[in-house]
Amino acid sequence: MPRIVSATAEAIKQSAALIVAGDIVVLPTETVYGLGANALDADAVAKIFKAKNRPNFNPLIIHVADKTQAQGYAEFDGIAHKIADLFWPTALTLILPLKKNSGIAANVTVGLKTIAVRVPNHKIMREVIKQSGVPIAAPSANNSGEPSATTPAHAAQSLGDNAPFILADGACDVGLESTILDLSGDVPTILRAGAVTFEALQAHLPNLQIDNVSKQSADEVKSPGQLLKHYAPSLPVRLNAVDVANGEALLAFGSVKFMSFKSGGHVKDMNKEAYKNLSEDGDLDEAAKNLFMMLRDLDCALHTGIAVMNIPDKGIGVAINERLSRAASQA
Repeated sequence: MPRIVSATAEAIKQSAALIVAGDIVVLPTETVYGLGANALDADAVAKIFKAKNRPNFNPLIIHVADKTQAQGYAEFDGIAHKIADLFWPTALTLILPLKKNSGIAANVTVGLKTIAVRVPNHKIMREVIKQSGVPIAAPSANNSGEPSATTPAHAAQSLGDNAPFILADGACDVGLESTILDLSGDVPTILRAGAVTFEALQAHLPNLQIDNVSKQSADEVKSPGQLLKHYAPSLPVRLNAVDVANGEALLAFGSVKFMSFKSGGHVKDMNKEAYKNLSEDGDLDEAAKNLFMMLRDLDCALHTGIAVMNIPDKGIGVAINERLSRAASQA
């Protein structure tokens, strides 16, 4: 079974040593828990793909301590410098041209001429990076295609013995993977929505576009989070629910005053195993933090599916709906 270890100074030091030794370690970030390995070590990176059962054409994000370190692996033009200076450290990944002779393992970029890089806004993750002295490739710490792990327990539940060491720092603050902004082409493009919103980026990139179309082949995928099968629990997910069918669990948002069963009766009578509310106050940031955690909690044999109430498509709600639409596509 995985070792779940609180993020003490000694545990941080041990995590960094494991990374340097070529092992994989589950690490906390502000977005979701990541399954980390030395991005300069192809054998270590291969362990990530094997542990997650991740398609070998799906590239990884590298995590670095600051922009200076990022410049060792990616080419920055004026726009990239500007956006990095404005937003890092934060839940924003930049796709940039891969620097020649960067030393990044080829299976991190899966043969692409670009690299995905970010500076996490999480002091423990950054300390592990600093102590290890290497960039850390770290996709979400869960089996590929499942809802991401936002707690140490969910990482352990999903990966089991494939994640022998988990550095624990409680639940993640953001709860959704980073926004991915592609700056490698002529037009800046968001490839995955996240906590850094379109509006926040557009204020500095007037020609910003969004590409949220699902990809299905190696030729199409340029960043993590683009595959059609992603973020999906084992149960069918039904979106924009205005009622609940018999056997369904309910993932609510805001007031449930007018929510009832199709067969009659109010959802207030549902047992706690079948009912979760992302935010009773209708707070989208709270909903984002709770999304994957509550999806995982409802995903059990007690239910036939998960009904999800409408989420406003604004701010971080865009990212929430993007995750939910991919989850529902597996029904």
